[in-house]
Amino acid sequence: MAQAEVLAEIWRGDFLESQHLGHAVVVDGAGQVVESWGNPEKIILPRSSCKIIQAMPLLESGAADKAGLRDDQLALACASHNGAAIHTERVESWLADLGLSEDALRCGPQMPNDPEAKKALTCSDTSPGQRHNNCSGKHAGFLTLNAHLGGGAEYIDPDHPVQKIVRAAFEDMTGMDSPGFVIDGCSAPNFATSLQGLARAMAFVANAGTGGNAREKAAVRLREAMATYPELVAGEGRACTELMRAMEGRVMIKTGAEAVFVAMLPGLGLGVAVKIDDGSHRGSEATIAAILVRLGVLDANHPATRKFLGTPITNWRGIHCGEIRASAGLIEH
Repeated sequence: MAQAEVLAEIWRGDFLESQHLGHAVVVDGAGQVVESWGNPEKIILPRSSCKIIQAMPLLESGAADKAGLRDDQLALACASHNGAAIHTERVESWLADLGLSEDALRCGPQMPNDPEAKKALTCSDTSPGQRHNNCSGKHAGFLTLNAHLGGGAEYIDPDHPVQKIVRAAFEDMTGMDSPGFVIDGCSAPNFATSLQGLARAMAFVANAGTGGNAREKAAVRLREAMATYPELVAGEGRACTELMRAMEGRVMIKTGAEAVFVAMLPGLGLGVAVKIDDGSHRGSEATIAAILVRLGVLDANHPATRKFLGTPITNWRGIHCGEIRASAGLIEH
């Protein structure tokens, strides 16, 4: 079995100070490996990187059209957002359209990562709500699907009709039976798969066409929603948002907890999946940026790229001390 490889490095001056080991794979539309580093068959928890898969039944079932969902709402269904006003106000409006309140959510309250929203709550001594949870858009999507299916209130239960249909889509798109699931940070089930399986699902999304079946049409709508609203998928300062903007909607990317990252490249018909073993987002962000540069879809010199790859390390006086680099194995062809 292939071992983890060094994918990102931390240099301080002329000294290699730290390394991030992990696994990455590029898959084509046939599900075949184009390039890989480490073990592409490693079983992982995709965490929030698979939200586009979790949102697929929302469209396939007809629930999205029945509810009249807009593209910005579809982007939110795929999001791990910062809890800024542009996110929370849309979630509140979405729930109101369903005739529901925030109490219907099962994701739990979370202090927002958006500085302005966090400051507003802190200074007013107000507790964060479930709408601030980074997964509240996904859960609004679950509630929309649940209303269509006529399920009970506990839509996050693994045996609930919502999660059963999500699991079926997940296993079909990854091309393998999931070996199990865990309860994610937002309380929904998160199904395990191989890294190659996750990339296979992303390649399906990348290759989907508008003339295809219901799943392909759903994939096109979701990926285009992400491309149109990168600020809703994550938020200002985040790798997902900034790198998608840098690629001008040509590529869709999504992070997940514990250093998982995926990419969908419609122009090349490829899917990418990354997992850094130590769970460091610093490592996964540098790795996905390096792979996108390697594949020719991201400009190595774009300011957004330089923020996550070749990132300067400065001390408290602003002195340049080192940088985050991709490993030689990612740079060299």
